[in-house]
Amino acid sequence: MWRMGEHDRRLDPPVSPMTARTVEVTPRAGGLAYEAKWDGYRTMLFARPDAPRLQSRRGTDLGPGFPDLLRAAAVLGHEAVLDGELVVIEDGAVSFGRLQSRAQRTGPRAEAAAAAHPAHFIAFDLLELDGDLIMDRAYRERRALLEELFTRHDLQPPWALCPMTTDPDRAEEWLDPAWGRVGIEGMVVKGLGQPYRPGERGWRKLRARATAEAVVGAVTGPVTAPDMLLLGRYDDEGELRLVAQSAPVPTTLRRELGRLLVPAGPGHPWTDARFRSGWGSRDILRHRCVDPAQVVEFEADVAFDEGRWRHPVQARRVRADVGVPQVPRFGEQGA
Repeated sequence: MWRMGEHDRRLDPPVSPMTARTVEVTPRAGGLAYEAKWDGYRTMLFARPDAPRLQSRRGTDLGPGFPDLLRAAAVLGHEAVLDGELVVIEDGAVSFGRLQSRAQRTGPRAEAAAAAHPAHFIAFDLLELDGDLIMDRAYRERRALLEELFTRHDLQPPWALCPMTTDPDRAEEWLDPAWGRVGIEGMVVKGLGQPYRPGERGWRKLRARATAEAVVGAVTGPVTAPDMLLLGRYDDEGELRLVAQSAPVPTTLRRELGRLLVPAGPGHPWTDARFRSGWGSRDILRHRCVDPAQVVEFEADVAFDEGRWRHPVQARRVRADVGVPQVPRFGEQGA
């Protein structure tokens, strides 16, 4: 869905962004561009002197939480619509938690948060420039105009230009979990000749993934055949803390765990805990606590914040060779 404005010469919100489908290997062919994928809020930015706007992927108005970016959009010097990622950077890395906190504030509290934790807009596409709709132009042309916009005006923070390369080997460096620790969670692949199609799933994305280990603290479904796992790690005070929720457990692993897991007795730290079904969800999981004695290896992307993996992880196998004391402490991202 997208809307035209006055005289059909400019876009008005909401505009549904073009999106990407997940692939498992790096596409390699001629005529492809690779962009770094950032761990932030997908945002459409409407740079209008009279009415700047920040729109989320789902059409929500993000402006009240980010007055600093609204001011930057109003004085860009061009009327434009840009597609990009909204992030907050702290100590040299993207902080998703800080970004969420800022999005929930308005008025004076939003201004105070903007002063303390400035936001950045990482631009990766240009849809409209000075009254010209350029969505039908090839990606290479839109990218050239976007780069020219940054160069001509020497744009500085809060503006940032998303890294792009046509070299797949260089792009695969973004799949290193080390990049994940600063906020790059993979790559997005686009055709150099591809137009921008609002709402179309026409790009491809590949997330960085790594393995890690944690203790099974609770499950959903029967203990003898668990549906999903709630995984934990111990903090420095010896408290078991939730670090990840698994996707549905594969059948073979479900059977193996069903033979090993033991329902928890009195005093389990999660007996009265309330776990939500996903990051940002209000739905509460019905879980069954188990004796935290089994260690599993899982595969996860690099969306890691405040000691937890935000997206469901893939449980791979039981690590009978790893004891609970050998599992990394809460807050450590690696295995």
